[in-house]
Amino acid sequence: MSQAFAIEAAAPRALSGRVVLVVGAHGALGHASALACADAGATVVLLGRKVPKLNRVHDAIVRAGGEALLYPLDLEGATPDDYAEMAERIGDGLGRLDGVLHCAAHFGGLTPLENTDPADFARSIHVNLTARWWLTQACLPLMRSAEDASVVFAIDGAAGQGGAYWGAYGVAQSALAALVGTLHAELANSPVRVAGLAPGPMRTTLRSKAFVEDAEPQARAAAEVAPACVHLLSAAGIDRRGQVWAPFSI
Repeated sequence: MSQAFAIEAAAPRALSGRVVLVVGAHGALGHASALACADAGATVVLLGRKVPKLNRVHDAIVRAGGEALLYPLDLEGATPDDYAEMAERIGDGLGRLDGVLHCAAHFGGLTPLENTDPADFARSIHVNLTARWWLTQACLPLMRSAEDASVVFAIDGAAGQGGAYWGAYGVAQSALAALVGTLHAELANSPVRVAGLAPGPMRTTLRSKAFVEDAEPQARAAAEVAPACVHLLSAAGIDRRGQVWAPFSI
């Protein structure tokens, strides 16, 4: 990480007054980023399908003096109408939405495409790509009312490079990078910024399905990546507008 980024990420209360929706808030990166966003001053809406785990994130934020709300939702089964209702409830309850951070993911493990179960292929494409877009689409009208808003997609850069055995998960990661470019071009004259974050290897349950932890000494804890999420969601993130940012690449 460059020294310049470390200084920017440490800026106090960079999200003060903002409402940020963290999708997949009980996963490794979602959990760490939700805590970091709350610490930076945001009111955090915690979205995920595992309520007990969401409660633990919520309680950790409140104990630290932050503000958080729960929004249980399963991306696999949610419909566009469910996302429209979610956006409406956020607007009615909080009056605004300044950021969406997409951390939810589905990965069943390394498998040759030829041997992939068709249902799991469809599930992976849906959770990792289609559901992310449906949710974003539903939130855009509310986010356009903000002076400065940001949509951030966590992207697994290694999986999206077209390597063998990453299956539908890898296909979705590649498509997410294209989605960032398309949305950036279409929203360039709006207050809504779009960016991707390619954090590199992290020590997560998802990553352990593909790699043995001891074989990846360079893998980072999610808490080390969370400040980059805060940066992209804050006003300072305008410097990465339209980019898929890899802040930890050498």
